[in-house]
Amino acid sequence: MLKIAYHPIYKHPLPEGHRFPMAKYELVPQQLLHEGTCEKENFFKPEKVDIKKVLDIHSKMYVDDLLNQTLERKAIRKIGFPLSEELVERELRIVQGTIDNCSFALQSGISMNIAGGTHHAYTGHGEGFCLLNDQAIAARNLLNTEKNIQKILIVDLDVHQGNGTAEIFRHDPKVFTFSMHGASNYPFKKEKSDLDIALPDGIRDGEYLEILYQIFPQLIEEQLPDFIFYLSGVDVLGTDKLGRMALTIAGCKERDRFVLQLCKEKSIPVQVSLGGGYSPEIKTIVEAHSNTFRLAQEIFF
Repeated sequence: MLKIAYHPIYKHPLPEGHRFPMAKYELVPQQLLHEGTCEKENFFKPEKVDIKKVLDIHSKMYVDDLLNQTLERKAIRKIGFPLSEELVERELRIVQGTIDNCSFALQSGISMNIAGGTHHAYTGHGEGFCLLNDQAIAARNLLNTEKNIQKILIVDLDVHQGNGTAEIFRHDPKVFTFSMHGASNYPFKKEKSDLDIALPDGIRDGEYLEILYQIFPQLIEEQLPDFIFYLSGVDVLGTDKLGRMALTIAGCKERDRFVLQLCKEKSIPVQVSLGGGYSPEIKTIVEAHSNTFRLAQEIFF
């Protein structure tokens, strides 16, 4: 059974007019249930993560500031959300959801988080709507707890470079970071991933997919990962307000199909976090994200 991390706290209240589409975290599970792709049994509510696991990745000073609500205004502005205890609790549950996903993926091949993909969170600060790096924390936890996991591949196909993830693992040979992103998009100061593919504005389905078809299988052959984390941002769509690429919903779906199908064929467990999506119409975001879950059911179950 496809196990999906979701908690009502994922949809966090924001000031009116805020550009982050929090509604998607409620609408995606509703859509999956409505259409019959998923049943209630597919979803689980994650608890709050043990802070010790967070401290395996993030600095104690930064984590203490989040927990005690003592982050400086400048640091809060960089994150982009008003800081609150509920926002921090939301993040702690998202992280635990991704950790739980890993256990389910080891059993059934795949597990997914309705939220997460918070790849702009660095060791000692947050930015770009990201407080804690869920996939980084989960990757470190896997390496610490699963003796059969010796090499992890993080596949970040969000339109924005996974700068926080790159910084966190820049000296860790057990985690290979791969980011395929917009060259001229945020973050404007990029970090160095193990492999960065910087793409031009306006890239369309054909060229994008051709690059992915070439790179991803080669990476698997070279790195021989025991586990894959996939960040499946849908801000690659041509409709996206923050994207600058020109993929269609069909192209985005084919991207997800290729990644998930190869994980299945190679018998590599995969954890999926949704990442970004900022199209003006929420139905576009929901449809593109829902495709990722539809494909997971189709390919793995």
